[in-house]
Amino acid sequence: MRAVESGLASIGGPILLALEFIGELVMLLGEAISRLFRHKLEVRELTRQMAFIGSNSVPIVALTTLSSGAVIALYVSEILVKYGAQSLAGATVGLAVVREIAPVLGGIMVAARCGSAIAAQIGTMVVTEQVDALRSLNVPPVNYLVVPRLLAAALMLPMLGLIGMFAGVGGGYLVAVMGGGVPEAIFMDSVRQFVTIDDVWKGLLKTFVFGIVVAMVSCQQGLRVRGGAEGVGRATTQTVVISMVLVYVLNYFLSAWLYRLGS
Repeated sequence: MRAVESGLASIGGPILLALEFIGELVMLLGEAISRLFRHKLEVRELTRQMAFIGSNSVPIVALTTLSSGAVIALYVSEILVKYGAQSLAGATVGLAVVREIAPVLGGIMVAARCGSAIAAQIGTMVVTEQVDALRSLNVPPVNYLVVPRLLAAALMLPMLGLIGMFAGVGGGYLVAVMGGGVPEAIFMDSVRQFVTIDDVWKGLLKTFVFGIVVAMVSCQQGLRVRGGAEGVGRATTQTVVISMVLVYVLNYFLSAWLYRLGS
């Protein structure tokens, strides 16, 4: 009997933790959205976060998506040219980049670079009692800490995703045309024929969702920090891991829904 109870406890513990995490995340998101429309926006903090999440992340997002597009072209161009289907090289690279690579890599890079920093910053403010100081000054922490970061991530991730799309297709173009034996005109015609504006908008919608997820996980993990510097480090690690896992999991469901895959 004790073995059964121990087994149930070992199974139920992670489930309860997951439900607690989801509950905290939903409640924090709901409070942030309500305060976004009912309270004055911290414009200076919003601008600072937009620069941090957006413009400062452009180089790493552009580089990673360009490299990924180049790798895809490196593989597919050789195979397609070998079997006389080089007219599909541009479509293959374009659709892969626009639908999957640019949105997912944008979310992951922001989670690794900005999400960890947000969690560490807010967590440090919690352990040094700066968050309590905000409350004593009648400044709701959600207004000053969560809302600007949520809004900045939701606005900037689509911009980064768009840059990643251009960079990824550009990287694929360089490899396929200059080293893969695919004629330039055929590559570009294939991209224009198969990659539609609808694909672009749906890819940007993914980045919008990923931005909200990364921002909320970062803020939630930062606000629940306990235990000094060790707690800050733990929250930083958990933020990156949880954000990346959620980006991949949500990407599957968003792809199945947006592109009606598997139906």
